Amino acid sequence: MAAASSALRVDLLPSDPLLHVFSFLDFRDLVHCSYVSRRLNELSKHNLLWKFLCCKHWLLTDADRVQSGVSWFCLFKQNYKDLGRYIQHYATLRQAWEELKSFLQQRCPRMIASLKEGTTEVELNTMEAQIGCRLPDDYRCSYRIHNGQKLVIPGLMGSMSLSNHYRSEVLLDVETAAGGFQQRKGMRHCLPLTFCFHTGLSQYVALQPAEGRRKFESFYPCPDQTAQDPSAIDMFITGSCFLEWFTTYVHNVVTGEYPIIRDQIFRYVHDSGCVATTGDITVSVSTSFLPELSSVHPPHFFFTYRIRIEMSSGASPDAACQLDSRYWKITTSDGNMEEVQGPGVVGEFPVLTPGKVHEYASCTTFSTPSEYMEGHYTFHRLVNKEEVFQVAIPRFHMVCPPFREPTVRTRKATPTAVPPRCDEGDREDDESGNFGDLRGINMAALEGAWCPRHI
Repeated sequence: MAAASSALRVDLLPSDPLLHVFSFLDFRDLVHCSYVSRRLNELSKHNLLWKFLCCKHWLLTDADRVQSGVSWFCLFKQNYKDLGRYIQHYATLRQAWEELKSFLQQRCPRMIASLKEGTTEVELNTMEAQIGCRLPDDYRCSYRIHNGQKLVIPGLMGSMSLSNHYRSEVLLDVETAAGGFQQRKGMRHCLPLTFCFHTGLSQYVALQPAEGRRKFESFYPCPDQTAQDPSAIDMFITGSCFLEWFTTYVHNVVTGEYPIIRDQIFRYVHDSGCVATTGDITVSVSTSFLPELSSVHPPHFFFTYRIRIEMSSGASPDAACQLDSRYWKITTSDGNMEEVQGPGVVGEFPVLTPGKVHEYASCTTFSTPSEYMEGHYTFHRLVNKEEVFQVAIPRFHMVCPPFREPTVRTRKATPTAVPPRCDEGDREDDESGNFGDLRGINMAALEGAWCPRHI
């Protein structure tokens, strides 16, 4: 790539050897060279040199230059005057936003209408004065491009639904985020990035290194239910900085890592190794961690998984079959193993014919932060019920995000009991979008209502 870029520059630039040398300099070095002599001053303003820099730092095109009516050098200066403090972040974030919008336009067009135009430097400075904390430059840069989204559903930052539980996270605009800025004990100097109307869940960015948090990292707060102090807040870490947090999410969306279901982005993660083919039937699995139904203290980690069962379109019509039962072998990170079996999946006994796909979602909880499941389905042929066979379910791992405890806490004398794990929640993801507001509902009661144990 470097050699190709160099060749391009040699072809486009005049034969003056100094211009060839200058083509490898960044804008700061070019400016410094301009002060050395009159000749270097003239050469350092060569139009093609600044075209390279405008494309590199501001992602500008020939059309942008023609529309501006000024030289590439002047165009660079105009953009630098407005966005110069963000020059390390702008191209990366602008590219991420453009890729995301292009993807949404094709797959989730109604989300495009929810995006807000970029905010201004004045508004960001006003926000900093209001909350009394400095905003990270990568956060400010992204919000100069787009000021979050309108408070609508579905949220830009992903959804998840399972039985009567639904989450969809909106990317907050700066005004709403400032209104949710936290100064209470346990959440000091924390600014919300996202919000879910149904669960009240938010991701936060830590603007100061306080109470066990690292500066500018993003996280889901998780109250410590075993501590006497209600301000003891554990954290599920989602990013080391805004740039990493946002670009990683966009990458997962535009590469298809997160599936689109009914015009919403679902945050299931698919491991390419989680695929198994038995005869004409292929089974693949994707998983997701639900922080709003999990806790560090007591250890209770909630996962949902989505399974796709597909019969090859090239299979013989006589290969048509029906699922009878499931078998699971479940292994936790502390070495405990459990076997579970039962009829059907999520109360259904799907029939597979050539080319047909059946998908369903279920859930499980563990008291360890990582575990894996594997197993098989039992089918019978429709043309001959006596022909019974097994289809392998690939091993799939479920690992909760990194978590961190607050710096100081006081434990209760009697820790809260860990709720029982549900092996395969066996509850269908109806994805209807008709869900009530779950804020304030007791977690254990909720789980007991829709995650019965099926042994």
